[in-house]
Amino acid sequence: MALNNEIAARMFGLEGRVAIVTGASSGLGATVAETLAGFGAKVAVVARRKDRLEELAERIGGIAVAADLTDLDGIGQVVPAVAESLGPPEILVNAAGSMFTEERAESEPLDAMRRTLDLNLLAPFRLAQDVFPHMRAVGRGAIVNVSSISGRVGVPGIPQASYAASKLGLSGLTAELAVQWARHSIRVNTVAPGFFRSEITGPLYESERASEYLRRNTPLPKDGTADDIVGAIVWLAGDAGSYVTGQTIVVDGGWTAR
Repeated sequence: MALNNEIAARMFGLEGRVAIVTGASSGLGATVAETLAGFGAKVAVVARRKDRLEELAERIGGIAVAADLTDLDGIGQVVPAVAESLGPPEILVNAAGSMFTEERAESEPLDAMRRTLDLNLLAPFRLAQDVFPHMRAVGRGAIVNVSSISGRVGVPGIPQASYAASKLGLSGLTAELAVQWARHSIRVNTVAPGFFRSEITGPLYESERASEYLRRNTPLPKDGTADDIVGAIVWLAGDAGSYVTGQTIVVDGGWTAR
């Protein structure tokens, strides 16, 4: 048993490593932050809702950095604040993401397209640029982007053209950064979740018709939760995934395997 504990600690332990998690005021981001802290990481939680961030940061022994990630100029404050308070970041989890329109593709407003791309694609890129010198100096790093199966397949009945484009763009960005930064032992991967219960998808699960549609199209006989996604993120963030880079890992209950 002691040997098994040592192996687990070596593969999944994050003791002393500094992590940044965006979108951490609720849902998947908050669950990721709590889990990384549970494995020993010092976690900086980033989102707009400062009150929620501060409560979470206090609970996990981390720090809160309030930021609007659609403000690409203001993003530059995030990483320096973390480095000053906790030390150089070795883990970045880009979990923030949203849709800003429910219009069909032919009617999507330009402003909504830009906001979607800014938050879902350009903000992760900017944060990756900012953590790069710290990870290079430390000699290792792990960046995990959170995408969606919407970047791989169309989903009938849910118009999301700019969202899908931004999420597929994350996979392309992931592969390119992984190759460019591999010589610095910086790994870059993406986790692409399927449907799971969250603030955004809550209405789907509350609708009998929509929830039946989800069950009918998901081979595994259960509803997904944030906990189902976190395992893949922890694996990629730590030494258990030390030889994995440039990949998009789909966690969808079999939705895209049909």
